[in-house]
Parts: sequence; C-alpha cells; structure tokens
Amino acid sequence: MSELPSPPSVDPPVFDAGFRARLADLFAWRRDVRRFRTDAVDEAELRACLDLAALAPSVGNSQPWRFVRVSDPGRRAAVAASFERCNAAARAGYADERGALYARLKLAGLREAPVHLAVFCDSATEAGHGLGRATMPEMLRYSVAACIHAFWLAARAHGLGVGWVSILEPAAVTRTLDVPDAWDLIAYLCVGHPVEAHTDPELVRHGWQERCPETVRLHER
Repeated sequence: MSELPSPPSVDPPVFDAGFRARLADLFAWRRDVRRFRTDAVDEAELRACLDLAALAPSVGNSQPWRFVRVSDPGRRAAVAASFERCNAAARAGYADERGALYARLKLAGLREAPVHLAVFCDSATEAGHGLGRATMPEMLRYSVAACIHAFWLAARAHGLGVGWVSILEPAAVTRTLDVPDAWDLIAYLCVGHPVEAHTDPELVRHGWQERCPETVRLHER
C-alpha cells in the first residue's frame, strides 16, 4: 500500500514566554460563572467562540459535538423547572451545616444568562468511521467534553462567562429540546457577560470545597 502524500510544510507559530504567560492567565481566569448580566451577547463573538471550539480534538476526527441554542421561553422554563426539581432533591441529601451551606450556594444562572447552549454527543455519527473507539466508545463523549472546554476558554478570551449546569434531568432536557434520539446530553451551558470575575472557584470562595493538591501530582509507575 502506498503511503498517503504529505501535506506541504508550513512554519508553525512561535509561542514565546509572553504568550505562555497570557495563556496561564486565561486558564486561571476561566471560571464557572453563575452570575450574569442580562444584556445580549454579540452574535459574531458567539460564532467566533463556536468556530474556535470546533478546532478541539476528537477521536477519529469524528467531531461528534452538536450545539443547540435554546431561545424559546417555554423550553427555557422547562429546563429551569428540571433544575429546580434536581436542586431540591440534591439539597435534601445533605444534612446539618453542609445542607445549610448547599442551600446558600448559587448553582446556576439559568434565569439571567442571555444565551443557553445545550451540547450533545451524536452517538450515531458516521464521521471518523469508528476509528479509535472500538474498545473505548466513550471517546465520543470525551471528545465533546474537550470541545466544551475549548469553547469555555474561547468565551473567556472574548470577555464572556460560561456556567456548566449539571443539576438537570438529561432525559427531560433532551425531550424538551426535541433532538434526535442518538444525541446524548453532555452539557447545558449558560453564556453571557459575567457580573464579577475571580481567579478562585466559587465553591472555594464560599467554603464548599478547597482545591485538592493531590490533583496536580504526577504519579510514576
């Protein structure tokens, strides 16, 4: 079998120390936002962020992410109702001081955020021809997660905040949005201009959970 032709070579960009420092700032200032201003998001900026997100890696170049903008008030209200049900159930699972602290946390910006994006994994996609997922089919979902993170960073670089709402009923949200059966909900994102910005996670700031030093350790085998 003959080898595939090599593409013409190009000079890669130089990522100098100044760029690396700014990149570190971007990672540090990428936070989960729950407090949004209600003013509209510029359509060109949102599209630019989605274009950058689409550069994310995906198994077999399958690109299984599917973004759905939720603008209909009735559908938004149904998603918010799902959050309220799930949040009440979760709150009931904590007792004493932990339960009281949970009740004080703001865990979603569904009412304020001007843009709602539901992100799905198309498990039936034929793109990629199955490459790389015969033994790890979950790689499709991981690819969508990588795309979401790329979108998150792009949004922050454009001055936007993103909040990932996971306290939801996936099946109920999927029915509400009337998407194909093969689409699995991975994330529900609130997007907009943040009211405030912090380098520390909100759950650290409000005493729920400190950052874990163990997560930055490199394990050797």
